[in-house]
Amino acid sequence: MPDRHNPDRHWQRAADHGWSTDRLAQARVYSERARSTSVMVVQRGRVVAQWGDTVRKCPIASVRKSLLSALYGIAIAEGRIRLDMTLAELGIDDKQRLTDAEKQATVVDLLTTRSGVYHPVDSQPIALAGPLPARGSHRPGTHFYYNNWDFNVLGTIYQRQTGEGIYESFRRRIADPIGMEDFVVGDGAWGSGAISDHRNYGFVMSARDLARFGLLYAHGGRWNDKPVVPAHWITESTRTHAVVRSQTFAGRGYGYMWWTGFGIDGSPTVILPDGTYHALGVGAQYLFVVPSHDLVIVHTVDMTQENWPDISNRQIGHLLWLILAAGHVDGIGPEPSGA
Repeated sequence: MPDRHNPDRHWQRAADHGWSTDRLAQARVYSERARSTSVMVVQRGRVVAQWGDTVRKCPIASVRKSLLSALYGIAIAEGRIRLDMTLAELGIDDKQRLTDAEKQATVVDLLTTRSGVYHPVDSQPIALAGPLPARGSHRPGTHFYYNNWDFNVLGTIYQRQTGEGIYESFRRRIADPIGMEDFVVGDGAWGSGAISDHRNYGFVMSARDLARFGLLYAHGGRWNDKPVVPAHWITESTRTHAVVRSQTFAGRGYGYMWWTGFGIDGSPTVILPDGTYHALGVGAQYLFVVPSHDLVIVHTVDMTQENWPDISNRQIGHLLWLILAAGHVDGIGPEPSGA
């Protein structure tokens, strides 16, 4: 059984990690040329490699959704929310009134972004998700569309059903128990509610704190042998529930606000170990969890820069290949070319 170490107040470096220093050096040069803000590689709870500014708090965009997924796992275990609760039962409506059919969407439909509710929101990633489908074009639970309305409504539901603010709850239930070094409640910010009553719940976070969150998942939701997120929720939320048929998200599946697989079209020769899942945010914000190797990989880009770099899926795929090759991970395919 591998040593499932958790960092104390500060991260510790792995003294003898057995990784290829040459490959790690290649990965560092590659990501620095791409202008990554930070990269962090953690195995068995210790830092194998890190470079860039791992302390800088960056907007993590849609990685926020995986953070909320963890809070849902806790709330469901406590009986405050049920997966089969409908929007009608929860009293959810919006500025453009929902139909009776739309109100039959359930919490699990929202978690897998298959609600079939296509009400406009104040910030929808049309460039990634494609045009918003017509209202009533898909029944709840039948069609995957990467829909910020679904994710934002989950924020509303969480606060109503638990009586807790998302940011205060995240600090008390997750950040403090796992010893996040940088996160404070003020690192959360709500978006506009001009178009929809349900707002974006934004986060900024350092790479080293995001790595702790990934390690919590890699270790089945326990921290220093104390349960933080239910283990069954981690298993269930990080497996594929929705097949994604989108060129933007090629090769991926979707769980409960976690991604599975990785872009077959974006990085065709990179094969990730079975069971790998990740959180993803626009601007190349990534948190990869590889449970079979007790491995966490974080990549961030500071989008507050005036000219922040556009790092592609193909580049992330090549970087992943270099890191996994450095760790002597088998079955990842040949090194990508032309990235």
